[in-house]
Amino acid sequence: MQISANGIAIEIEDQGSPNGEPLLMIMGLGMQLTSWPDELVQALVSRGFRVIRFDNRDAGLSQSFDHLGVPNIPLTTLQHFLRWPLKPPYTLADMARDALGVLDVLGIARAHVLGASLGGMVAQHLAAENPGRLRSLNLMMTTSGSRRLPQATLAARKVMLRRPQGQGDDALVQHYVELFRVIGSPAYPHDSGMFRERALRNVRRAFRPAGTLRQLVAVAADGDRTPLLGRIQAPTHVIHGEADPLIPAENGRDLARRIPNATSDLIAGMGHDLPLQLVPRYAEGIAVNAARWA
Repeated sequence: MQISANGIAIEIEDQGSPNGEPLLMIMGLGMQLTSWPDELVQALVSRGFRVIRFDNRDAGLSQSFDHLGVPNIPLTTLQHFLRWPLKPPYTLADMARDALGVLDVLGIARAHVLGASLGGMVAQHLAAENPGRLRSLNLMMTTSGSRRLPQATLAARKVMLRRPQGQGDDALVQHYVELFRVIGSPAYPHDSGMFRERALRNVRRAFRPAGTLRQLVAVAADGDRTPLLGRIQAPTHVIHGEADPLIPAENGRDLARRIPNATSDLIAGMGHDLPLQLVPRYAEGIAVNAARWA
């Protein structure tokens, strides 16, 4: 279903009882709402949540920003390294206003929020700037953006910037296979057949690499969100993999230390993905954190 939120077209899916506890899920860099495992959605619905997923701007079936052009990533990387100001096509704060707009359109006054990776960065803005709108906050494999914290490994950086070796479905699926081979969970390998099937479903739904680059520049331009963390009032739960090569685990520990009264679950062998084997653990942590609001 497509709605108009914050003045742009946003694709959403709304599952569970309309009377359930509303839970807004915000996905990561270039990923679609379908990147949330169906098993996790169903586990949360079975726990009484009304699960609302949406495609971020410039991803999936939500509004494109192609008119803003394709960023020059080598130049942006150099500017970021030199700490020069960046001019992103839009900001993470804009994306947080999109998320808030989804809640507004659905008539939801307060919601639980779950953000993964870039989605967790957006969720930090949402929580800090709109404390009265959150019941609880869950941050998965994300960071404050502080440069003092460990950064991605070289292998993770390379694979994130690698282009698919071709244009067809097979090439795009193989691109994601290679990506998650590097950044995924070493202790929780994917079922290769199921992974390929879901990757194919996603690339046939949408594949928008220019949008991913614009989101990437928005992340780089956002800088250090540490000053926001002390303003977060919602009960917060941090979930992070100890084997994450893209956003190392110390980033999660730092969030848990800096956000008042936050809890954390640092998971051995988990990388930068959402293994199905861990779905019950994720759902339990989110539900327990939600109960802290009541």
